[in-house]
Amino acid sequence: MVLLLKPIRPLQRRCRTLAKSNPRDSIKLTSVDDLFSTEESRVDSQREKVLDIPLSEISDFPNHPFKVKADEAMLEMADSIKQYGVLVPGLVRPKADGGYEMVAGHRRKKASELAGRETMPCIVRNLDDDEATIIMVDSNLQRENILPSEKAFAYKMKLEAMNRQGQRTDLTFSQLGKKLNSYEELADKSGESRNQIYRYIRLTELIPSILEMVDDKRIAFNPAVEISYLTENEQQDLYKTMQSEDCTPSLSQAQRMKRLSQDGRLNIDVIFSILTEEKPNQKEKFHIQRERIDRFFPKNFTEKQKEDLIVQLLESWYKKRQREQER
Repeated sequence: MVLLLKPIRPLQRRCRTLAKSNPRDSIKLTSVDDLFSTEESRVDSQREKVLDIPLSEISDFPNHPFKVKADEAMLEMADSIKQYGVLVPGLVRPKADGGYEMVAGHRRKKASELAGRETMPCIVRNLDDDEATIIMVDSNLQRENILPSEKAFAYKMKLEAMNRQGQRTDLTFSQLGKKLNSYEELADKSGESRNQIYRYIRLTELIPSILEMVDDKRIAFNPAVEISYLTENEQQDLYKTMQSEDCTPSLSQAQRMKRLSQDGRLNIDVIFSILTEEKPNQKEKFHIQRERIDRFFPKNFTEKQKEDLIVQLLESWYKKRQREQER
């Protein structure tokens, strides 16, 4: 019996080994779904889909440079959405902590809220920070009316994103073979010169109160660029002087203040003397004490809105007077 058991044990081990290494175990079977799906359906599953996403789950893009105002155009968009819905989907990206971040479609989102909608159609796309920034800027720069401050911060954000992506080293002119830096690439796509883009970005160095004056067209673009080279304290002194004296610097005055600032010789007294000097071809100004008229305007009215209303009322008075004289 002992002699018969010895050859049986190696045979048993060999059988177990063969059972474990059965070739059929390594065969990967195609699933039923794969067997009956077409190439078209597999491609379709990879396409981006338009989803109705609750507005409460969509947050704004961080530091979004474009203002979303409930102005007349916004109210018209809200009325259109009430009737027809959002015709062009927004673009969002998923957030790591849940929900979505708006990339393109902030105005449509606001109009949807005003229209009483709870959801908005959106394309969901996985984007990194720089990709999302570039798309956000490009989609908003297509608008007709853009404030200087909006364009300034938008260009700055896109330029920084392009630099992080390394686009300044791998882009060339196809015909000249010349390397493009980020400013040139941005200029090529925006239709503005490299220098003009740089000048817009300079506006981001202005304090908010002066930048608002630029948006309201109370300070011209060129003087504003020169003022941007002043320190924050110098800009604060300039703003106070502009308010108290009801004046703004010309281009030559702004350039002088810039040079004096660079030499460390600019202070509030110098600013006052420059702003109050008589300018070439300066006409006598008509002044009304602020206290006499401020009580007639809403508190949130800007200086530009006050001026426009005064002119409008004067035009109405003038036309009425003309009609009375013609009788």
